[in-house]
Amino acid sequence: MIVARRYLVSGRVQGVGFRYFVQDAAVREGVSGFVRNVPGGRVEAQVEGEIEAVTRVERALAQGPPGARVDDLAVEPVPPTGRTSGFRISS
Repeated sequence: MIVARRYLVSGRVQGVGFRYFVQDAAVREGVSGFVRNVPGGRVEAQVEGEIEAVTRVERALAQGPPGARVDDLAVEPVPPTGRTSGFRISS
């Protein structure tokens, strides 16, 4: 089943390689979407794909890379776009 979710990650998540970490996890899981820094020091990601793969990326988001600290992970279901490939880092 294809799902899409939007995430807002709070904590020490900017300036620690968080977006590249998320991109690596997304590519490894074969999901589509994007990740970007947003005002207030948070990171936003939108991930779409098979539910199991999206859930694994969500676990990675909750953990973060070494040097990061995830204080909060807000999850919001969003309508799937139908994109089946491509995960990018946006500015």
